[in-house]
Amino acid sequence: MRLMTMAAVIAGVGVTVLLSQFRWAHRLDLVERLRPFAPGGLRAGGGRRGGSHSLRDVLGPLATGLGSRLARVLGTADDLGARLARAHSPVDPGAFRMRQVGWATAGLLAASVVGFVLGPPPLVTLLLVTLTPLLGFLFPEHRLSSACADHQRRISLELPIVAEQFGMLLSSGYSMTAALDRVAARTEGACALDLRRAMARIRQGLSPTDALNEWAEVADVDELRQFVSILVLHEDAGDLGRLISNEARAMRRGSQRELLARIERRSQQVWIPVTVAALVPGVLFLAIPFVSALSALGGL
Repeated sequence: MRLMTMAAVIAGVGVTVLLSQFRWAHRLDLVERLRPFAPGGLRAGGGRRGGSHSLRDVLGPLATGLGSRLARVLGTADDLGARLARAHSPVDPGAFRMRQVGWATAGLLAASVVGFVLGPPPLVTLLLVTLTPLLGFLFPEHRLSSACADHQRRISLELPIVAEQFGMLLSSGYSMTAALDRVAARTEGACALDLRRAMARIRQGLSPTDALNEWAEVADVDELRQFVSILVLHEDAGDLGRLISNEARAMRRGSQRELLARIERRSQQVWIPVTVAALVPGVLFLAIPFVSALSALGGL
């Protein structure tokens, strides 16, 4: 009866949270219904449908604090907002932490059901109840880290071409803002996404130098920091085309060295299964006469 009562309470909370996401399941206040029609109403209300007393507003700060502490314990010290911006994720840190808490809760419920139905030993049940929520919490974290690493790798591969385009445009007489706008509009890829966000920041009133520095800070790529440190000299230097061309060639040489090192590592990894396949039969062939000799000495 206690287990059934606990399951009913958890199911009721889950159904309530699920229904709270639909507009037809709850009635908004008059202020919230009139807010979209007021000047700046969507910005003032943040686009939330459940009002200021929704469940997300109550549990969001708690989930954010708990998730940040657990992430630091597990070795993730980077700022969550910076990583979400780096991966161009549409969710905010609070929603991301709530998603992690949801995955952890689902893992805990699944482990509890498995432990109740199968009845494993207490140690196995303890491991299930402990590790499954942890894996559920780490699953969105792993996906975000993979997305950030993939975005950084794409920036490193695209940056030489983007640098050459900047060099040609600046040498042709384009200003820095015009060059940023043209490269962002005419290219595709990871750098283009970041440049479009930088142009949006410039239209909001940020200077091109600050927008470029913000791009380098969010992307967190060493080659990009070096490239941006040259681009921000446009206010003091008149001709940056030659410097940018030299930097593009240096980035290409660095990419080539990294590619050669990766090929060398993979060529070495090819020999691992060959070595294991050659050593195991050899050890067996050596072990048979060795054991036979030991048996003969034992008989003496």
